[in-house]
Amino acid sequence: MSIWRVILSIIFPPLAVFDKGCGSILITFILWICGWVPGVIAALVILNNPDR
Repeated sequence: MSIWRVILSIIFPPLAVFDKGCGSILITFILWICGWVPGVIAALVILNNPDR
């Protein structure tokens, strides 16, 4: 995970997980709409997942 992805996940979380699949984008977008902090946390968790 690069520093640019971390910055992007703080500013606009759905764009940071763009290459992780449609489901990740959708989950992150819904959480981001519900609140900024849940969206950022979801994006960081998805980006730190070593299985993907």
